[in-house]
Amino acid sequence: MHTLSLRQLAAKLAARDISARELCDYYIARIEQHNPTLNAYLTPTFAHARAAADASDARRAKGETLSLLDGIPMAHKDIFCTNGIRTTAGSKMLANFIPSYDAGIVENLANAGAVMTGKLSMDEFAMGSSNERSAFGAVKNPWQHEYVPGGSSGASAAAVAARLVPYTTGSDTGGSIRQPAAWCGITGIKPTYGTLSRWGMIAYASSLDQAGAFAASADDLALVLNGMAGHDARDSTSSPQTRTIFDQELDRPLTGIRIGLPRAYYRDLKSPMADIIHVAAKTYESLGATLVDIDLANSDAAIASYYIIACAEASSNLSRYDGVRYGHRCADPADLRDMYHRSRSEAFGAEVQRRILIGTYALSAGYYDAYYEQARRARHAILNGFKAAFAEVDIILTPTTPYPAFKLGSRLNDPVAMYLGDLYTVPVNLAGLPAISHPAGNIDGLPVGCQLIGPHFAEPRLLNCVHQYQQQTDHHRQIPAAYR
Repeated sequence: MHTLSLRQLAAKLAARDISARELCDYYIARIEQHNPTLNAYLTPTFAHARAAADASDARRAKGETLSLLDGIPMAHKDIFCTNGIRTTAGSKMLANFIPSYDAGIVENLANAGAVMTGKLSMDEFAMGSSNERSAFGAVKNPWQHEYVPGGSSGASAAAVAARLVPYTTGSDTGGSIRQPAAWCGITGIKPTYGTLSRWGMIAYASSLDQAGAFAASADDLALVLNGMAGHDARDSTSSPQTRTIFDQELDRPLTGIRIGLPRAYYRDLKSPMADIIHVAAKTYESLGATLVDIDLANSDAAIASYYIIACAEASSNLSRYDGVRYGHRCADPADLRDMYHRSRSEAFGAEVQRRILIGTYALSAGYYDAYYEQARRARHAILNGFKAAFAEVDIILTPTTPYPAFKLGSRLNDPVAMYLGDLYTVPVNLAGLPAISHPAGNIDGLPVGCQLIGPHFAEPRLLNCVHQYQQQTDHHRQIPAAYR
């Protein structure tokens, strides 16, 4: 059952070959069997899931099915607020936080009939590239358990790769969907900024944060986005241009599609990663696309700009966690200053503290112009570089990451090495563009991915390109041996 696509599962439910409750229990059994090894689930919600499945069966009996997602199990990254259900953002600061409302995308998926099986682990406040920065322990890569799954949405990717659920939600501030999708051998999409509601998504860097999703295939992702998307008046950044029919272009041939290959991205790419991406590009060419070498202006400024802007916004957003209103408060503070200091020092992990300090420094009076203002200008220049590129091509193809997953613990003390791994993903967030990562091969038994980037609101085109690729390849159908 866990090898079936969303359309196949929906067809089985529609034909009454299986009930939503039976499907729910099947996946719960897989979660109970495998999660002790993976450590993907922070808060299972099995009673909630069974109630939702029963409600789906009742609707189906009346002929009132809500969508193709109705009755199909899934899970949410623990950055999205869930009414009455613990939401931690992977942090001790929010270890006991229970929201009184649902995030916008949680609402939308519930209205589509989704069956939520639980909340998934993440790097603390989405700050990390390995899912080792969770206050609740590291998540394992399903392909090789001694390796990281990527971050910050690593648990969301691992849960889909292990087929604990057919799809999950995630968030992407600088690559936090695409990188773990690549390293876990599944498909993940970061939509255009504003396409999915950020209402009820715990903020890291508000101008960069974007909700997205994971699934085995582009076809599955299109159905998930159909359920997630929609303008949300509660989110000031929610775009009225939202495309809500994401599977409308899935069967279009790629003839005439121009795919750009940025020279700077490939210049230093080493084999075997370079070979894998070359084969992927040639596969797209065989499907009718034209490959075009392009220059992507100012992309070399992306890493520095991103980490200044993201940290500056984090410094501001996380100032609300002060031990006064909610969140962790230290025991027996001597005075107000002591309470602020110890509450934040005790509850924030090392990486969160590092980024808050970087951001505070960049925003300080003597350094604002030298750092933050320069990063803001570079961000604008990066966007213009993409606009110039999209005047020549329809899609840009890059590696998702420079290398496959690394071993747990091997880079925890080298933050710069961690940050440089975001080389191909952070420019997309700075420009607010949509991008998708899909599996393209493996290196020493570990999956690696290929990234497609499109102009604003080009999600249907990206999904179609990957869908056509996945009709000719089977990388997305591979399941780690321990989870087959």
